[in-house]
Amino acid sequence: MSTRARPTARPSSPRLSEADFRQLYRELRERTAPHADGRRGALARLTPERVAAAAAEVRAGRTVSLAAAVQTVPGPDDPHPASHRMIAPAVDEDVSRGLHFARDRFAMDVHGDADSHLDALCHVIFDGELHGGVPASTVTPEGAGELTLDAVADGVVGRGVLLDIPRLAGLPWLEPGDQVGVEDLLAAEEAQRVRAGPGDLLFVRVGHRRRRRELGAWDPVQGRAGLHPEAMRHVAERGVAVLGSDGNSDAAPSAVEGIAYPVHVLAVHAMGVHLLDYLDFEALVPLCEELGRWQFLSVVAPLRLRAATGSPVNPIAVL
Repeated sequence: MSTRARPTARPSSPRLSEADFRQLYRELRERTAPHADGRRGALARLTPERVAAAAAEVRAGRTVSLAAAVQTVPGPDDPHPASHRMIAPAVDEDVSRGLHFARDRFAMDVHGDADSHLDALCHVIFDGELHGGVPASTVTPEGAGELTLDAVADGVVGRGVLLDIPRLAGLPWLEPGDQVGVEDLLAAEEAQRVRAGPGDLLFVRVGHRRRRRELGAWDPVQGRAGLHPEAMRHVAERGVAVLGSDGNSDAAPSAVEGIAYPVHVLAVHAMGVHLLDYLDFEALVPLCEELGRWQFLSVVAPLRLRAATGSPVNPIAVL
């Protein structure tokens, strides 16, 4: 694998000073603000007409999950995994006669580094504010008061586009620290004969899930493939409504001095773009290759959690 050509964006991609990053932040905020809804952000681009058009593109009626199985065992990327335990029937309960119910209880850290989840617009606090200048004080120990998961209570449905970056070089995955640039996104579109557009759900595969499955889990805080902050110019230009990845869209180490998650700041805070983190595209890729189509109807249904900053999700692609 090490002898093959690699995508153009490398760990040596240009680093940005904090001043350069803030200039990029202002540029993207000003560019996308006129097209955003104060409560739903970039989801304003998901018009009924675009949803109907996405549904009309379904050809084969094949469905596939874009979520990974929820982790319940601690690991280097998930020191506090979800807890799942049976609460009924009781160990000493006699179920041999009559009616009984099996019941269980589930709890998780929504924004961990292993489980598939959606980030609401109240998730990212930057310079004392949330997206759109909402004061950070609206987030309290009792929950968030603005820009919460309620904005996606009716689900997110639209045209999904998958760009497979490792596929460009015949690789199974990008290595931790690799950063995807604008040129990589454009090259993937050309190779796959697809183009992301306004209101789309853009999914960028870096191979995180396959690497984890084959080599084992690692600490993604120390090393993680993702987008270079400059790549967000492409996301803004295309008018994307939602951005998802099989990582969390941010690379580690960060390309920006002093800001660990620059893509989160740019997407959620500046642009009002909901993020889908730690998805799993390994079942979707062969289906796209079989059908020769990298666009599909995408259906995302978060839980109905009040005052929440995010939710576990099981996005479904329909081809």
